[in-house]
Amino acid sequence: MNLEAFQLGTSGMMPLPGRFLTSVLVRRDGDLFLFDSGEGTQVSMKMLNLRWKKISAIFISHMHADHVTGLPGMLMLSAQVDRTEPLYIIGPQKLKEYIDTSRRILDMYINYEIRFIAAEPGVVFSGDGFTVQAFPLIHTKPCFGYSLVEEKRKGEFFPDKAEALGVPKGKLWGVLQSGVPVTLSDGRTITSDMVMGMSRDGRKISYVTDTMYFEHIADYVHDSDILFCEGMFEKALAETAREKKHMTSYEAALVARDSASRLLCLQHYSPRYSERELKILERDAKSVFPDTVLTKDRMTFDVPLKD
Repeated sequence: MNLEAFQLGTSGMMPLPGRFLTSVLVRRDGDLFLFDSGEGTQVSMKMLNLRWKKISAIFISHMHADHVTGLPGMLMLSAQVDRTEPLYIIGPQKLKEYIDTSRRILDMYINYEIRFIAAEPGVVFSGDGFTVQAFPLIHTKPCFGYSLVEEKRKGEFFPDKAEALGVPKGKLWGVLQSGVPVTLSDGRTITSDMVMGMSRDGRKISYVTDTMYFEHIADYVHDSDILFCEGMFEKALAETAREKKHMTSYEAALVARDSASRLLCLQHYSPRYSERELKILERDAKSVFPDTVLTKDRMTFDVPLKD
Protein backbone atom coordinates (compact mmCIF):
# COMPACT_ATOMS: atom_id res chain seq x y z
CA MET A 1 0.00 0.00 0.00
CA ASN A 2 1.48 3.31 -1.10
CA LEU A 3 1.85 6.18 1.38
CA GLU A 4 3.08 9.54 0.12
CA ALA A 5 3.25 13.05 1.51
CA PHE A 6 3.33 16.30 -0.45
CA GLN A 7 4.54 19.59 1.04
CA LEU A 8 2.16 21.97 -0.73
CA GLY A 9 3.44 25.14 0.92
CA THR A 10 6.02 26.20 3.47
CA SER A 11 5.41 29.87 4.30
CA GLY A 12 4.00 31.22 7.54
CA MET A 13 1.85 34.35 7.91
CA MET A 14 1.81 35.34 4.23
CA PRO A 15 2.42 33.70 0.86
CA LEU A 16 5.55 34.71 -1.01
CA PRO A 17 6.58 34.26 -4.65
CA GLY A 18 7.57 30.60 -4.85
CA ARG A 19 6.58 29.96 -1.23
CA PHE A 20 2.88 29.29 -0.63
CA LEU A 21 1.22 29.02 2.77
CA THR A 22 1.92 25.92 4.84
CA SER A 23 -0.08 22.81 4.08
CA VAL A 24 0.61 19.12 3.61
CA LEU A 25 -1.31 16.53 1.63
CA VAL A 26 -1.05 12.81 2.36
CA ARG A 27 -2.04 10.19 -0.22
CA ARG A 28 -2.71 6.67 0.99
CA ASP A 29 -3.58 4.31 -1.84
CA GLY A 30 -5.58 6.92 -3.71
CA ASP A 31 -7.30 8.56 -0.72
CA LEU A 32 -6.16 12.11 -0.03
CA PHE A 33 -5.96 13.85 3.34
CA LEU A 34 -5.25 17.58 3.50
CA PHE A 35 -3.68 19.26 6.52
CA ASP A 36 -4.43 23.01 6.59
CA SER A 37 -5.64 25.04 3.63
CA GLY A 38 -4.29 28.56 3.31
CA GLU A 39 -5.00 30.70 0.27
CA GLY A 40 -3.65 29.15 -2.92
CA THR A 41 -3.44 25.61 -1.59
CA GLN A 42 -5.24 24.36 -4.69
CA VAL A 43 -2.56 25.94 -6.91
CA SER A 44 0.12 23.57 -5.60
CA MET A 45 -2.31 20.68 -5.90
CA LYS A 46 -2.90 21.58 -9.53
CA MET A 47 0.85 21.88 -10.19
CA LEU A 48 1.35 18.39 -8.72
CA ASN A 49 -1.63 17.02 -10.69
CA LEU A 50 -3.32 15.89 -7.47
CA ARG A 51 -7.05 15.21 -7.79
CA TRP A 52 -9.01 17.17 -5.20
CA LYS A 53 -12.00 14.89 -5.88
CA LYS A 54 -10.17 12.21 -3.92
CA ILE A 55 -9.82 14.30 -0.75
CA SER A 56 -11.56 12.32 1.99
CA ALA A 57 -10.87 14.65 4.90
CA ILE A 58 -9.41 18.08 5.63
CA PHE A 59 -7.72 18.70 8.98
CA ILE A 60 -7.33 22.31 10.13
CA SER A 61 -4.85 23.14 12.89
CA HIS A 62 -6.32 26.47 14.06
CA MET A 63 -8.31 29.52 13.10
CA HIS A 64 -5.64 31.86 11.77
CA ALA A 65 -6.12 33.17 8.24
CA ASP A 66 -2.94 31.68 6.80
CA HIS A 67 -4.30 28.20 7.60
CA VAL A 68 -7.97 28.47 6.58
CA THR A 69 -8.51 31.12 3.89
CA GLY A 70 -8.06 28.59 1.11
CA LEU A 71 -10.83 26.36 2.45
CA PRO A 72 -13.82 28.09 0.74
CA GLY A 73 -12.07 27.69 -2.60
CA MET A 74 -11.44 24.02 -1.92
CA LEU A 75 -15.11 23.50 -1.06
CA MET A 76 -16.29 25.21 -4.23
CA LEU A 77 -13.72 23.37 -6.31
CA SER A 78 -14.96 20.02 -5.00
CA ALA A 79 -18.45 20.91 -6.24
CA GLN A 80 -17.16 21.06 -9.83
CA VAL A 81 -16.70 17.29 -10.00
CA ASP A 82 -19.05 14.38 -9.51
CA ARG A 83 -18.65 13.63 -5.83
CA THR A 84 -20.86 11.15 -3.98
CA GLU A 85 -18.80 10.63 -0.84
CA PRO A 86 -19.05 13.05 2.09
CA LEU A 87 -16.16 15.40 2.82
CA TYR A 88 -15.03 15.32 6.45
CA ILE A 89 -13.63 18.53 7.89
CA ILE A 90 -11.91 18.34 11.26
CA GLY A 91 -10.70 21.28 13.31
CA PRO A 92 -11.43 23.69 16.19
CA GLN A 93 -15.09 24.34 17.00
CA LYS A 94 -15.05 27.83 15.41
CA LEU A 95 -14.19 26.24 12.08
CA LYS A 96 -17.81 25.13 11.64
CA GLU A 97 -19.00 28.72 12.03
CA TYR A 98 -16.44 29.82 9.43
CA ILE A 99 -17.63 27.15 6.98
CA ASP A 100 -21.33 27.88 7.52
CA THR A 101 -20.84 31.64 7.24
CA SER A 102 -18.70 31.35 4.09
CA ARG A 103 -21.29 29.11 2.45
CA ARG A 104 -24.09 31.54 3.26
CA ILE A 105 -22.36 34.81 2.34
CA LEU A 106 -20.75 33.45 -0.82
CA ASP A 107 -23.92 31.55 -1.73
CA MET A 108 -21.79 28.48 -2.41
CA TYR A 109 -23.08 25.70 -4.62
CA ILE A 110 -22.22 22.51 -2.71
CA ASN A 111 -23.52 19.25 -4.17
CA TYR A 112 -22.08 16.87 -1.59
CA GLU A 113 -22.33 16.32 2.15
CA ILE A 114 -19.94 18.11 4.49
CA ARG A 115 -19.47 16.44 7.86
CA PHE A 116 -17.77 18.60 10.47
CA ILE A 117 -15.95 17.00 13.41
CA ALA A 118 -14.76 19.19 16.29
CA ALA A 119 -11.15 18.30 17.04
CA GLU A 120 -10.33 17.07 20.51
CA PRO A 121 -7.41 15.00 21.81
CA GLY A 122 -7.60 11.42 20.58
CA VAL A 123 -8.81 9.69 17.42
CA VAL A 124 -10.77 12.12 15.23
CA PHE A 125 -10.94 10.11 11.99
CA SER A 126 -10.45 6.50 10.96
CA GLY A 127 -10.41 4.40 7.84
CA ASP A 128 -9.36 0.99 6.61
CA GLY A 129 -6.22 0.17 8.59
CA PHE A 130 -5.45 3.63 9.96
CA THR A 131 -6.55 6.40 12.31
CA VAL A 132 -5.86 10.12 12.51
CA GLN A 133 -5.16 11.34 16.01
CA ALA A 134 -5.35 14.95 17.21
CA PHE A 135 -3.31 16.44 20.03
CA PRO A 136 -3.29 19.91 21.63
CA LEU A 137 -0.63 22.50 20.87
CA ILE A 138 0.08 25.81 22.58
CA HIS A 139 -0.57 28.86 20.42
CA THR A 140 -2.45 32.16 20.59
CA LYS A 141 -5.64 30.33 19.56
CA PRO A 142 -6.81 26.75 20.19
CA CYS A 143 -4.54 24.67 17.97
CA PHE A 144 -4.13 20.99 17.17
CA GLY A 145 -1.48 18.80 15.64
CA TYR A 146 -2.35 15.58 13.83
CA SER A 147 -0.81 12.15 13.26
CA LEU A 148 -1.93 9.64 10.65
CA VAL A 149 -1.14 6.25 12.17
CA GLU A 150 -1.44 2.90 10.41
CA GLU A 151 -2.40 -0.24 12.30
CA LYS A 152 0.15 -3.00 12.79
CA ARG A 153 0.53 -5.36 9.85
CA LYS A 154 0.52 -9.12 10.15
CA GLY A 155 3.85 -10.85 10.34
CA GLU A 156 5.46 -12.52 7.35
CA PHE A 157 4.14 -15.99 6.46
CA PHE A 158 6.84 -18.69 6.14
CA PRO A 159 5.78 -21.41 3.67
CA ASP A 160 8.76 -23.60 4.59
CA LYS A 161 7.60 -23.74 8.22
CA ALA A 162 4.06 -24.65 7.17
CA GLU A 163 5.35 -27.42 4.93
CA ALA A 164 7.66 -28.74 7.65
CA LEU A 165 4.68 -28.98 9.99
CA GLY A 166 2.70 -30.91 7.39
CA VAL A 167 0.16 -28.20 6.59
CA PRO A 168 -1.02 -28.86 3.02
CA LYS A 169 -0.65 -25.93 0.63
CA GLY A 170 -3.90 -24.17 -0.19
CA LYS A 171 -6.85 -23.05 1.90
CA LEU A 172 -5.30 -23.89 5.28
CA TRP A 173 -2.36 -21.57 4.59
CA GLY A 174 -4.80 -18.70 4.14
CA VAL A 175 -6.61 -19.62 7.35
CA LEU A 176 -3.35 -19.49 9.30
CA GLN A 177 -2.42 -16.15 7.74
CA SER A 178 -5.75 -14.74 8.98
CA GLY A 179 -4.77 -15.69 12.54
CA VAL A 180 -7.07 -18.69 12.95
CA PRO A 181 -5.56 -22.03 14.08
CA VAL A 182 -6.14 -25.16 11.99
CA THR A 183 -6.45 -28.82 12.96
CA LEU A 184 -4.72 -31.36 10.70
CA SER A 185 -5.99 -34.81 9.82
CA ASP A 186 -3.69 -36.37 12.41
CA GLY A 187 -5.28 -34.29 15.16
CA ARG A 188 -2.49 -31.77 15.61
CA THR A 189 -3.42 -28.10 16.00
CA ILE A 190 -1.25 -25.58 14.21
CA THR A 191 -1.41 -21.93 15.30
CA SER A 192 -0.43 -18.84 13.33
CA ASP A 193 2.57 -18.04 15.51
CA MET A 194 4.10 -21.38 14.44
CA VAL A 195 4.28 -20.31 10.78
CA MET A 196 4.38 -16.51 10.89
CA GLY A 197 6.80 -13.86 12.07
CA MET A 198 6.13 -11.03 14.50
CA SER A 199 3.61 -8.37 13.56
CA ARG A 200 5.10 -5.33 11.80
CA ASP A 201 4.55 -1.71 12.77
CA GLY A 202 2.48 0.51 10.53
CA ARG A 203 3.68 3.88 9.29
CA LYS A 204 3.11 7.28 10.88
CA ILE A 205 3.09 10.82 9.51
CA SER A 206 2.76 13.76 11.92
CA TYR A 207 1.88 17.39 11.25
CA VAL A 208 2.79 20.11 13.77
CA THR A 209 2.61 23.84 13.22
CA ASP A 210 1.94 27.08 15.09
CA THR A 211 2.93 26.18 18.61
CA MET A 212 5.50 27.11 21.19
CA TYR A 213 7.89 24.34 22.17
CA PHE A 214 6.96 22.01 25.00
CA GLU A 215 8.28 18.54 25.81
CA HIS A 216 5.03 16.63 25.38
CA ILE A 217 4.94 17.26 21.62
CA ALA A 218 7.56 14.48 21.36
CA ASP A 219 5.19 12.08 23.11
CA TYR A 220 2.37 12.86 20.68
CA VAL A 221 4.49 12.35 17.56
CA HIS A 222 6.63 9.50 18.89
CA ASP A 223 8.01 7.13 16.26
CA SER A 224 6.91 9.19 13.25
CA ASP A 225 8.33 8.15 9.90
CA ILE A 226 7.96 11.77 8.82
CA LEU A 227 7.48 14.69 11.19
CA PHE A 228 6.34 17.84 9.40
CA CYS A 229 7.11 20.49 11.99
CA GLU A 230 7.27 24.25 12.02
CA GLY A 231 10.66 25.88 12.34
CA MET A 232 9.58 29.48 12.00
CA PHE A 233 12.61 31.18 13.51
CA GLU A 234 16.33 30.62 13.95
CA LYS A 235 17.75 29.68 17.35
CA ALA A 236 19.00 33.24 17.94
CA LEU A 237 15.37 34.43 17.94
CA ALA A 238 14.18 31.95 20.59
CA GLU A 239 12.74 34.74 22.74
CA THR A 240 10.76 36.12 19.80
CA ALA A 241 9.46 32.61 19.10
CA ARG A 242 8.29 32.21 22.69
CA GLU A 243 6.56 35.59 22.67
CA LYS A 244 4.68 34.72 19.49
CA LYS A 245 4.10 31.11 20.61
CA HIS A 246 6.03 29.62 17.73
CA MET A 247 9.03 27.30 17.50
CA THR A 248 12.57 27.69 16.28
CA SER A 249 13.98 25.12 13.90
CA TYR A 250 16.34 24.08 16.71
CA GLU A 251 13.33 23.28 18.92
CA ALA A 252 11.70 21.36 16.07
CA ALA A 253 14.85 19.26 15.93
CA LEU A 254 14.60 18.60 19.67
CA VAL A 255 11.08 17.26 19.09
CA ALA A 256 12.31 15.04 16.25
CA ARG A 257 15.20 13.71 18.33
CA ASP A 258 13.18 13.10 21.49
CA SER A 259 10.32 11.46 19.57
CA ALA A 260 12.65 9.02 17.76
CA SER A 261 11.23 10.23 14.46
CA ARG A 262 13.05 9.11 11.33
CA LEU A 263 12.82 12.28 9.24
CA LEU A 264 12.17 15.92 10.18
CA CYS A 265 10.63 18.07 7.47
CA LEU A 266 10.84 21.73 8.42
CA GLN A 267 7.97 24.01 7.34
CA HIS A 268 6.16 27.28 8.17
CA TYR A 269 9.07 29.66 7.76
CA SER A 270 8.86 33.32 8.74
CA PRO A 271 8.64 35.60 5.68
CA ARG A 272 11.63 37.52 7.11
CA TYR A 273 13.91 34.83 5.65
CA SER A 274 14.94 34.94 2.01
CA GLU A 275 15.52 31.66 0.20
CA ARG A 276 19.24 31.96 0.92
CA GLU A 277 18.70 32.80 4.60
CA LEU A 278 16.57 29.69 5.14
CA LYS A 279 19.86 27.80 5.38
CA ILE A 280 20.18 29.26 8.88
CA LEU A 281 17.10 27.31 9.96
CA GLU A 282 18.46 24.15 8.39
CA ARG A 283 21.84 24.57 10.08
CA ASP A 284 20.28 25.06 13.52
CA ALA A 285 18.11 21.95 13.15
CA LYS A 286 20.82 19.68 11.77
CA SER A 287 23.06 20.52 14.72
CA VAL A 288 20.62 18.47 16.80
CA PHE A 289 18.94 16.16 14.28
CA PRO A 290 20.95 15.43 11.11
CA ASP A 291 18.03 13.74 9.32
CA THR A 292 16.41 17.09 8.63
CA VAL A 293 15.03 18.36 5.33
CA LEU A 294 14.49 22.05 4.70
CA THR A 295 11.36 21.46 2.67
CA LYS A 296 10.46 23.45 -0.40
CA ASP A 297 7.00 23.83 -1.92
CA ARG A 298 5.81 20.72 -3.75
CA MET A 299 8.45 18.37 -2.39
CA THR A 300 7.24 14.75 -2.40
CA PHE A 301 8.08 12.05 0.14
CA ASP A 302 7.43 8.29 -0.11
CA VAL A 303 7.01 6.30 3.09
CA PRO A 304 7.93 2.65 2.48
CA LEU A 305 6.38 -0.25 4.35
CA LYS A 306 8.35 -1.45 7.37
CA ASP A 307 9.91 -4.90 7.25
